[in-house]
Amino acid sequence: MTLFSFSLSVTGAHVSITQASAAARMNWSGLESLLSGVNKYSTAFGRIWLSMVLVFRVMVFVVAAQRVWGDESKDFVCNTRQPGCTNICYDHIFPISHIRLWALQLIFVTCPSLMVMAHVKYREGKDKKYVELHQGSHLYANPGKKRGGLWWTYLLSLVFKAGFDIAFLYILYRIYHGYDLPKLSKCSLEPCPNTVDCFISRPTEKKIFMLFMVVSSTLCIFMCICEMVYLIGKRIAKLVRIRQDNVRLLFAEQHELTNMAPPRSQYCRTDPTLSDSQMSLNRREKIREGGISTTL
Repeated sequence: MTLFSFSLSVTGAHVSITQASAAARMNWSGLESLLSGVNKYSTAFGRIWLSMVLVFRVMVFVVAAQRVWGDESKDFVCNTRQPGCTNICYDHIFPISHIRLWALQLIFVTCPSLMVMAHVKYREGKDKKYVELHQGSHLYANPGKKRGGLWWTYLLSLVFKAGFDIAFLYILYRIYHGYDLPKLSKCSLEPCPNTVDCFISRPTEKKIFMLFMVVSSTLCIFMCICEMVYLIGKRIAKLVRIRQDNVRLLFAEQHELTNMAPPRSQYCRTDPTLSDSQMSLNRREKIREGGISTTL
């Protein structure tokens, strides 16, 4: 009976862990499907950024990183048997778990993209009401076109995404004093009797995953900056082109075409470089040519 109940408890624990893992994956898959809707409103740089976030950060976080960092507290060992010393040293070396910090980072980084979707949905609802009131005429030719307020919302979302990534990279750097995991850490906090040596499990593997997440975050920041430069440059080029077109129109209005000028034969132009004798000779030749007549 005892063995049977023990097996049931182990099986129940295994089922609960499996259900929790499945629920976590369902939550990340829901976030993935939600972010995929932003893809049609993004530029080429935005699509690359979204692919990098989903493949190199969300998928790696769900599939590999959680398993690598899952034993950080269980396999943390210090060479002392003083009660509470190991817990205090673990809290000092790991003030916040990398997994939880990266989860917060992913949530904060992906939330600004929802601002764009919310703004587009607001435009679509406003356009629908306008169509009902004005018998078929639309307020927006394309509600998802990045013009006016939507352009500013999209640019602001890029600023937020890059800013959150930079902030979390700085927090990670400040908390762990760099992007490194030492194989040996020394701790001398109370209630430890003296300076003790503490060890974490698989430090090299964890360091590789940490550097991978840092590099992927840096690449996402770079893509956000490239997209901001692209949007601003495209907007400046458009404003310059509109200004040039306005200058051309203004010039055309101020210099309207007049009637055709009279033929040159009506004007008697004299060359000031000709002498009097040459001018009189030309007159006699014209008179002679005018007096020639033919007889039939």
